[in-house]
Amino acid sequence: MKLVSCWRRLAVTLLGALAMASHAQIAPAREPVRLALIEGLSGPFANAGEAVHRNLLWAVERVNQRGGVKLPGGSRPLELVRFDSKGQAEEALTLLRAVIDRQIGFVLQGNSSAVASVLIDALDKHNQRDPARRAIFLNYSAVEPSLTNAQCSFWHFRFDAHADMRLAALVDVIQTDRAVDKLYLIGQDYSFGQQVLRQGRAMLASARPDLQIVGEDLHPIGRVKDFLPYATRIKASGAQAVLTGNWGNDLTLLVRALRDVGANVRLYTFYGNALGAPAAIGEAGVGAVHAVAEWHPNAGGTASDAFYASFRKRFPDPREDYVHVRMQVLVEMLAAAIERAGTTDAAAVARALEGARFDARTLGGLHEAVMRAEDHQLQQPLIVSVMDRAGAPGVTHEVEGSGFGFRTLRRLGTDQVSQAHTCRMQRPAP
Repeated sequence: MKLVSCWRRLAVTLLGALAMASHAQIAPAREPVRLALIEGLSGPFANAGEAVHRNLLWAVERVNQRGGVKLPGGSRPLELVRFDSKGQAEEALTLLRAVIDRQIGFVLQGNSSAVASVLIDALDKHNQRDPARRAIFLNYSAVEPSLTNAQCSFWHFRFDAHADMRLAALVDVIQTDRAVDKLYLIGQDYSFGQQVLRQGRAMLASARPDLQIVGEDLHPIGRVKDFLPYATRIKASGAQAVLTGNWGNDLTLLVRALRDVGANVRLYTFYGNALGAPAAIGEAGVGAVHAVAEWHPNAGGTASDAFYASFRKRFPDPREDYVHVRMQVLVEMLAAAIERAGTTDAAAVARALEGARFDARTLGGLHEAVMRAEDHQLQQPLIVSVMDRAGAPGVTHEVEGSGFGFRTLRRLGTDQVSQAHTCRMQRPAP
């Protein structure tokens, strides 16, 4: 009888263990912390939107590979959820309502300052009206300066250098480019493009009073299919250089048109280092196409090379070769802020982001940055680079399989590109 009793106890123990193992297998995973990407993923700027998605997806994957964000109830993974605004402000507002209905507390957008502006305004009103479902807006590339000045918001954080910061870096190079005494301004006809032309004119007048602005154009954003008339005017003006904030297809089509009309001009751009622009202009861009960014693949150093190699391993297709440090910084700083706050509550995370320093160890020591608390504008160094042939000194890596890459021309520290702000931020009560 004792033997039977022992076998019964053993059987019960085994059945209990099997039941616990079965329960563990079917137990639901911890609820992810969702990030809503509201971006133009179709339409004329779909290539720029998809490039953003790849960068953010990779950043999310890197956090999750470390176990996700650590919270009092246990670690939770990040999840990036796509919402296609088609680049339209009204569509973005509709999607924002859907995001809030799904109780997603983190909204990411950047490809269009016009869209960013309406999202900031809508979130300000929503968060005041419905404190139980507040959200914060993390901006990776909408760079119209007023977004962190006159329109600054407690709920909005910008991780890209704004247009005046980028202009300051480009003008620093133009100031010493004595081969240029005639320059043409061209931009997209909305708040960002208008700001680039207006502030570019002012900065150049101060830095290079001898420089002649021989023409300027604003064109409809995303609707011009043939830039030949603009390129023809630029060539006829006698300009030796063009300054533009154009991005996406509006930049690629512009540089193709300049090549087609034989306009031998230097290009000073915000985004001329990828998305088809180097291949479009080809050999004519060597020593002529300039770009400004927080980083580029040939920035140099072990950490930079390892970072770029890791991205290319994840996305080996040359057509997907467009990586941004700032988007990695955004996700890393958000994850760290959630952990410091100990909650995903939007207000608590926003307060944890204010004044936060980027932990460069998460990218192997690459980059430095701090989120200025007064206006929520990230302060970071910038690099001006110039196009050259792959394999030339300083050009280890080519761009998009084009046979061309970019080498560093000028590094500017945070203090050199930092700009004063006019933000008068209204903060919610603790």
